[in-house]
Order: sequence, then C-alpha cells, then structure tokens
Amino acid sequence: MHITPTGEKLVTVIPGDGIGPEVVGAAQRIIEATGAPIAWETRDAGEQVFLRGLPSGVPPETIESIHKTRVVLKGPLGTPVGFGEKSANVTLRKLFETYGNLRPVRELPGVITPYSGRGIDLVIVRENVEDLYAGIEHQQTPGVAQCLKLISRKGCEKISRLAFEVARAEGRGSVACFTKSNIMKLTEGLLKRTFEEVALEYPDIESWHVIVDNGAHQLVKKPEQYEVIVTTNMNGDILSDLTSAQVGGLGFAGSANIGTDVAIFEAVHGSAPKYAGRDVINPTALILSAVMMLRHLGEFEAALDIEHAIIATLEDGTTVTRDVVGDEAAASTTAYTDAVIANLGRRSERWSVREHRPILLPRVAPEPDSVKVAARRVVGVDIFVESGDQAEDLGPAIEEITSGLPARLKMISSRGTKVYPSMGAMTDYVDHWRCRFVPLREENEVSDETITALMGRIASRYRWMHVEKLQEFDGEPVFSKAQGED
Repeated sequence: MHITPTGEKLVTVIPGDGIGPEVVGAAQRIIEATGAPIAWETRDAGEQVFLRGLPSGVPPETIESIHKTRVVLKGPLGTPVGFGEKSANVTLRKLFETYGNLRPVRELPGVITPYSGRGIDLVIVRENVEDLYAGIEHQQTPGVAQCLKLISRKGCEKISRLAFEVARAEGRGSVACFTKSNIMKLTEGLLKRTFEEVALEYPDIESWHVIVDNGAHQLVKKPEQYEVIVTTNMNGDILSDLTSAQVGGLGFAGSANIGTDVAIFEAVHGSAPKYAGRDVINPTALILSAVMMLRHLGEFEAALDIEHAIIATLEDGTTVTRDVVGDEAAASTTAYTDAVIANLGRRSERWSVREHRPILLPRVAPEPDSVKVAARRVVGVDIFVESGDQAEDLGPAIEEITSGLPARLKMISSRGTKVYPSMGAMTDYVDHWRCRFVPLREENEVSDETITALMGRIASRYRWMHVEKLQEFDGEPVFSKAQGED
C-alpha cells in the first residue's frame, strides 16, 4: 500500500475501454462521497495501447504505477478476438501473479430473476493464472492445434487456502471444490487432492468435492446450497458467468483479482463499445468491485456504507438502470450514481450486508520446486508424429525404422484413442499421432540417448512435433493411458 504525503491511500486507476470510463467514474464519485482517504493515479491499458503498437496492451508507466501502489481499480479492456495480441486483462493478472479471482454472487432487492427469493449468496474462488489460460498453444499440424493445461501443486495450494480464508473472513461455513478430476486425473485431480489436504487445516469449515458438470447442474437446481466454490481457471470463468445470471446478470458481477503483493479490482463484464458514451450502462458491478477494493485497503466503514446504499437504491426501485426495468423507465448511469450517493448512510430494514474481516492471504513455499520426490524413473516416451498415413500403415513403418533400438513401439493413438495395434475402434483419424515407446525390458529405463535415437530414426521419414517423457515418481506412473490402452 502506498500512502501519499497527505495521508491518502494511492490506487492505480485504469479507466479502460468502451463503457469503462463511465462505470469507473461512477465508482470514483461514490468513493469520494464517502470521504474515504483514497487518491487516484490514472494510467492506460487495453485497446488504445494496442493501437499505439504495444503488443502487450500494458505500457511501462502502468506497470510502474502498479508496482508502486499495489492496488488497481480497472475498467473493462477490449481484447482482439481469435487473432493478434494477448488479452491485456490476462497480461495484468499474470504480470502481478494475482492468482485468485473472487466473484461474489448475491440476490439483490428489486432485481427480479427466476431465482428471486432463493437467498443465493456465494463466492466463486477461481484460480486465475494457470490451467488452459496459461495460453500456451501450438498448431502442431495444419489441421490440429494444442493447448497445454498446466496445473501446479503450488497454484492449487494457494487457491485452496484462499478459498478457506475467504470463508473465514466472511463468516461462511462451507467450501466446495469443483473439478473434472474423474477425466483429467493428473491436472484437475491435483486440485482435488491438494484441496483435501488443505481442508484438514480448517476443521471449522465444512468441505467437499463435486465433479464440475454435476456442480453446474446443482448450481442451476439448488444454488443456495453453496457458500464458497473453489475451482480451476476455465471452470471458474464459465461458472461465475452462470451464477451472475441467476442474480441479474453481469451488471451486478464484481470481482477481485487477489495476489500476495498486488490486487486488481474489476467488473466481470466487458467493454460493451456499442453503449459507450450513452450514459445508459449499469455501473453496479464496478461499484461492487470498488467495495471489495475498499475492504482490501482496510476501509471497512466506507465499503459497508456503499453496499448499504446500493441495496437502498435498488430497494426503492425508482432510480435503476435499463437492465433492471427496461428502456422506458430506466435511469441514466449518472442518475443512478447520484441516487447511490444520496443513499449513503441509509440502512434497509429487510436486507442485510454480510460482515467482513480482513482476508489472511496464504503464504506457500517460494521455491519453484516445492514438491520433492525420493525417486524418479523414465519408463517410456511419447513422440508425436505428423503423417497422412493410415494407422495400419504407420504402425509397421515406425516399427521398422526404429528396430534395433532398446525400446519398442507399444501403441499409437489418435486424439487420445489407441488405434495401433488395432482394437476395432471406429476412430476418425487426423494427421496427428502419439507414438508411445517403452523399454524392451520392463525393468529398464528409456535413456535420453535412446530418445534422441528414436527421434532421429523417425525424422528420417516423418515430421515430429512434440516429445514427452513418461515418468514414475516414487514408483507411481504419472502419465495417462490412451483410451483402450492396456
């Protein structure tokens, strides 16, 4: 936290693109009306920075400001879709290791949905920097692309601990972990196993695991059963949009990107350029994000006053935005902001605000190799090959050119299904083949020299694009089998 010479807490503010300046401006006005000691340092990121030719979308002066303030209030940033630069949103999260994304979801007065009256009040705690969103992609053949799903033990521990600390800080009694560990046993399974280990340190909080597709079903069927949900990055991105729809939509979805050293607060919604400058957008999501920021800064009274003022404004129902009442009766962004300011100090007789304590941020081992093993062994290798051959032709050809080496071709798979030796699968082939080699004698390892020789032999006839060692850690295999592989 950076304190100015006049005693204010300095925050980097990024107005953002599209409707960003309007919703950020609304939040700033309301914070200033509370008298909270906050000062702003305005910086750029997003579309205008891309247009200036900076591929990251985040200029050095913005990075420098965040290093100084350690707290950011950010409007939505536009992102190229399907081509070009990386998302500036994701870049900011990763640059400052804001590993946890908190997305509260709560029923609000006057916002009528099919779930009104059910008492939805939960927080999704989403891992924020790993998983498929590491963004490591390769076009391996002209017709097959790959995205690496990276999950670390350290990342799983940090997000699991954060979920339990959020529960404690907000007086919640349970945390559920959503994963797809029945299919992705190593990656999604790592979060499940780590969560269950961490849960033992929080005996005061009920915890359980849910397969994510069942969890999505349960969220639609009975969302009120959940208080805190912790999950991987992509799962959390999808489910938090689902839950926000249950309480009125993205106009009410605030979020916090939490890291050990930096926190970035933003609305979940995008920049909505077609509404920019029209003074019609609902700023509640960004205002609620600012409420989370104030709590992070220790300004609990100001945060409480703003949240009560939002509830009072929505409860009155006379000055609300178009997503709540439609275009005919809608108030402008400015009028809604004025109403919230006018309601500062009011308290609803029917709707309460959850009490908050500071979140104790988790600390984990700083070393890169935080997981140690006593023994490790390379028991095979997968060499990924590009070929237009059929499986029944490719297999014998690979066996022929690799004969005489201390490893044998065990099987070939196409898109995860074993196709050679044939097991009768009706697989639609593509030109991307995983060729799995194991040592001639089971007790032996596959050496680097053998792997190099295999690659050289294969390269004499085929293109290869990827190699993966098959390893055992402490006697346990740590790689998946193909569908149909013995």
